[in-house]
Amino acid sequence: MTSPSTQSPDTAAPAARAAADLEDERLLRGRGLSGAIGAFGHRVRSGDLGSLPVVIGLVIIWAAFGVTTHGDFFDAQNLVNLAVQCAGPGLIAVGIVLVLLLGEIDLSIGSVSGLSAAILGVGMVNHGWPFVPVLILSLAVGAAIGLLYGFLFTRFGVPSFVITLAGLLTFLGVQLALLNTSGSINLPADSFIVKFSLFDYLLPWQAYLLAVVGAGGLFLSDLFKNRRRLRAGLSGRSIAASAIKCAALLVLLLAVAYYLATDRGTGVSFVFLVLVVIVVNFFITRTRWGRSIYAVGGNVEAARRAGIRVNGVYLTVFMLCSMFAVLGGLVSAGNLTAVTLSAGTGDVNLNAIAAAVIGGTSLFGGRGSAWSALLGVVVVQSIANGLNLMNFAGDAPRFIVTGIVLLLAVIVDSLSRRSRQSHGAA
Repeated sequence: MTSPSTQSPDTAAPAARAAADLEDERLLRGRGLSGAIGAFGHRVRSGDLGSLPVVIGLVIIWAAFGVTTHGDFFDAQNLVNLAVQCAGPGLIAVGIVLVLLLGEIDLSIGSVSGLSAAILGVGMVNHGWPFVPVLILSLAVGAAIGLLYGFLFTRFGVPSFVITLAGLLTFLGVQLALLNTSGSINLPADSFIVKFSLFDYLLPWQAYLLAVVGAGGLFLSDLFKNRRRLRAGLSGRSIAASAIKCAALLVLLLAVAYYLATDRGTGVSFVFLVLVVIVVNFFITRTRWGRSIYAVGGNVEAARRAGIRVNGVYLTVFMLCSMFAVLGGLVSAGNLTAVTLSAGTGDVNLNAIAAAVIGGTSLFGGRGSAWSALLGVVVVQSIANGLNLMNFAGDAPRFIVTGIVLLLAVIVDSLSRRSRQSHGAA
């Protein structure tokens, strides 16, 4: 991982992206739908794979579990459970994506999520506090932790690996101290966080409405983006291709909503995760702050010379990462309806980092999106869910399969990075 004074190894990435954009302009200009297909093919050949590998991998994993479980994996009840199980780890993974975009790491997300769960249990059950004050306190603690990390990183140049490893041990100790007298705290079944995480589901019409809004919003976003390109003197994207893409998405979302409604429906906690991903993705792709994250992750020295407030970027990202860990810890505690000494321990750290990387966020910084967290956590949770249905007891099979998938994701990332560098050099 890079420090504030070191340069990212992916120095050819900007040149490669520029070359890919120029080639896209040549393919798109005046060719409509066929031009869009040609531009997509060129980007894939040049190493800009986007989410394609993880989508293909997810299809393979789901198909394999569908066959090996004799269709039980695709049972509506199981898919509803899978979606709910993704919410907590997915929120933690969103924060990890932001840190990885800088080429850094946070190893303390599990301990921070466990600490937030301990604050939830002690505050709500032992002291009778309402949920909102507990939520505010937990987020404030998370923000303070992230601010501390950012200060140590930018002021003293301590590697993020070391800082957050120390944080892992420190905040695990604080969590154990908070829960030492009680050990395990059962959360009230009628509390907001438990109902939100485990028992609240959308009505069918609400899910259908969200599907229409989502697909329609994507189409409008493409239209506005196309208008900005035309004003800038660039070739316009194919409206037909955008319409086909959004129509396919609408059909898929409606089908999923209908199928999940045959059981309990779409979990509110999963919808919250998707909304968080959409909002975060908007900020990192459409704002100056977000573009600064990519610039710093791609080449920190070039970003500093371009006038970007590099230290401010590091501070805000570390703060957000810890705050997302807090949200994930609260949702996970609500899903379990209890807070225990093991909250946030075990494989929480590894699964969140694995989800971000498997979803397509580069370990080298400067490449990825918030959607990586959603796609990656679905892959990781699908592996655990499918193996449980196959009656593989224990953590050993899950660790082995997840590790293999993670290694494959890193290999794909390295190969695509090498391809982008070669195209940029050419």
